[in-house]
Amino acid sequence: MDSGGIAAGAEDVVSFFRECGERGEVALPVVRTGSYGYAFADPLVEVKNAAADPPVLYGLVDKAVAARIVEEHIGQGRLINDHIVASRIRGLALDGPTTAILVKDTSQEDGDKTKFLQASILDELKNRDYGDRIQVVRALDMGIYQEGVVVQLLPSCVTYTNVLSRDIARIVDGCGPSGAVLNDLLHSRPDTQVRIVLRNCGKMDPESLNAAIAHGGYEGLVRAFTDGKPEAVIETIQASGLRGRGGAGFPTGLKWKLTRASEADHRFVICNADEGDPGAFMDRSILEGDPHAVLEGLILAAYAIGADKGFFYIRAEYPLAVKRVELALTQAREHGLLGRDILGSGWNFDAEVRLGAGAFVCGEETALIASIEGRRGSPEPRPPYPSVSGLWGKPTCINNVETLAAVPWIVAHGADAYARYGTGESKGTKVFAVTGKVRNSQLVEVPMGTPVREIIYDICGGMQDNLDLKGVQTGGPSGGIIPESRLDTPVAYESLQALGSIMGSGGMLAMNENDCMVDVVSFYLKFCVDESCGKCAPCRIGGYQMLQLLLKIGRGRGSLEDLEQIERICKTMQCASLCGLGQTAPNPVLSTLRFFKEEYLAYIEGGASYARKRKRALSEGKSLKEAG
Repeated sequence: MDSGGIAAGAEDVVSFFRECGERGEVALPVVRTGSYGYAFADPLVEVKNAAADPPVLYGLVDKAVAARIVEEHIGQGRLINDHIVASRIRGLALDGPTTAILVKDTSQEDGDKTKFLQASILDELKNRDYGDRIQVVRALDMGIYQEGVVVQLLPSCVTYTNVLSRDIARIVDGCGPSGAVLNDLLHSRPDTQVRIVLRNCGKMDPESLNAAIAHGGYEGLVRAFTDGKPEAVIETIQASGLRGRGGAGFPTGLKWKLTRASEADHRFVICNADEGDPGAFMDRSILEGDPHAVLEGLILAAYAIGADKGFFYIRAEYPLAVKRVELALTQAREHGLLGRDILGSGWNFDAEVRLGAGAFVCGEETALIASIEGRRGSPEPRPPYPSVSGLWGKPTCINNVETLAAVPWIVAHGADAYARYGTGESKGTKVFAVTGKVRNSQLVEVPMGTPVREIIYDICGGMQDNLDLKGVQTGGPSGGIIPESRLDTPVAYESLQALGSIMGSGGMLAMNENDCMVDVVSFYLKFCVDESCGKCAPCRIGGYQMLQLLLKIGRGRGSLEDLEQIERICKTMQCASLCGLGQTAPNPVLSTLRFFKEEYLAYIEGGASYARKRKRALSEGKSLKEAG
């Protein structure tokens, strides 16, 4: 029941289940959750009949599928074809009798073999007199791609890949009481994802404080109060290597230390939830799925720096996130987790929500501060930095949603547990919203250092329609575009910067061979021009001039001199712009000039006739290769 699930029809599904409960057709409680992350399969429903039974996750559930779940799964104990999203936690041993077999042809070639293998396994089961004791079910998604036919045995979750007809008899043999694992087919590679920030999303009711506590909520806060030293919290965060997940990557512990060291009678802490990148939904999903984790992180940050007041700055376009955060604040106050003398510690702290009016530039710290103060949201020169003089001139610490959501886990589990993930300079995990032309758009959380190729192909299933990948943009409209030849680049602050891109808040957009980079760059630059506050000339004038040159090239009227002029404007904006919007807006342009310059030259050399041919081909649905 996050915004994505609701948009896909989750409210109708929930209403149906509750109506069934009122009629006595379903005895199970209906519990709403946040996002599982599998945006490609919304709405999702997890069914757990009894404590001993493994949960079953269904995707693409509408009222008709919900009716089948009630009648067949809950009523008869029969799983439903074509809707199960298989578990990513895969077993290595058969720890009991097999009750169901999931099957899915994961190749993208012509001729889906799923039904054929399902029928073959059923025939083999009948020959062994297994009868109806073992179900054979077609899965919607196995989380494994381009590995031929994939078979998963339930409840052990032992998973086999590249299964052929000749392997069926051996697999069925393994379903018996003395069966053995087939090591030559076994998929033993662990799941790439490591869920720290998303640890509770999709697992609990985000509107219940009791559910949050049952899933480890506020354990970090209790531990911090038990130690009784705010400096110890700062030391733990510093030792963990956590860096700001909003894009800049500044060390979080160092920011807290600097803010605490600033002398003042009051200090403030702010959660930056002004997520403005097109296609990004990381922060929204976290706030909607686990608001108490972010609130606990804000309280810990306030305790560490000595703040007595906090703010959630949330986009007004996120009404569900706003509702759930405000509810979390109310619940926390009622149970002594906010307000005066928190948990008997003698420390007072409270927080409230402030709505952002949709200005992209208010994601920048000083513009955000101006907005909270009731002024026009535009950046201010730095120094002084907010850690010295921020909100109403007081020392202020600003962290984004993902950063704060990681803090309670780090404090509860220790710095070393977090630092064992990632690379030397980029520790921990990172959440990405992967969209564009990928097969399965979704929310992922991976250790820092994971190659971009692994995220696109191993987690998201590769590209739609068997088209070749051309590039991947990271960091939203301010990020560079990574070509296919550099997809093995690890996701880390330094490695992405070396390619002319940025980590950003976590947007990742995949483009295929039919995407025109000149058009893509023009779109993102227009976004930055529209969202510029106009305060500084390099961004206000430079962005507009560069956009006009790009549009000129896209019409087939450009020249080589225009490319030189574009590069000069880019460098000027990077050096002289007041804030990160103007400084990073040239990134898509410079990265495409570096890796896709031939596309610019094609427009320049081909002229207006080439531009018309490209536009006509795209309007007719033809590939650029087909258009010549």
